[in-house]
Amino acid sequence: MCIDNINTYLLLGSNLGNREQYLENALKLIQETVGPIFAKSAIYETEAWGKTDQPGFLNLAIGVTTSLTPTVLLETVLAIEKTLGRVRHEKWGSRLIDIDIILYGDQIVKVGDELQIPHVEMQHRKFVLQPLAEIAPEVVHPILQQSMVELLKNLNDPLIVAKKAIS
Repeated sequence: MCIDNINTYLLLGSNLGNREQYLENALKLIQETVGPIFAKSAIYETEAWGKTDQPGFLNLAIGVTTSLTPTVLLETVLAIEKTLGRVRHEKWGSRLIDIDIILYGDQIVKVGDELQIPHVEMQHRKFVLQPLAEIAPEVVHPILQQSMVELLKNLNDPLIVAKKAIS
């Protein structure tokens, strides 16, 4: 099912294998199956969150214009993860690739426990807000009514999130 084009924001992460290559492969598949990417943040080096005894992550945020409904978008990003070798073992565990739907226009979406947009924890996570504020500083959280820059400024998260040096 398709709808009118809508700007959605995704967060990509990887902490196993050739992390940059997994991010690049995911970007290519997103461009092919979800829609054109109109914004892409720098890559950020991030300490592991939730389950901290694992390798650090590379994260980046993207803006994508899509005609997919939220549910079809979720199915599509899960299929991309699977195509790239993601196997779900444990919550917050290591992963080759992780693709989270952070925002879907200004819509509020809840489909059981499987899909909540805006992402239910985004306002508490520096590794989400820092790259998102880079590409969408004035975009407003549809529930909290604060911009990404405001959310980042008011965040109390000690997690180390740093732009990756260009290699």
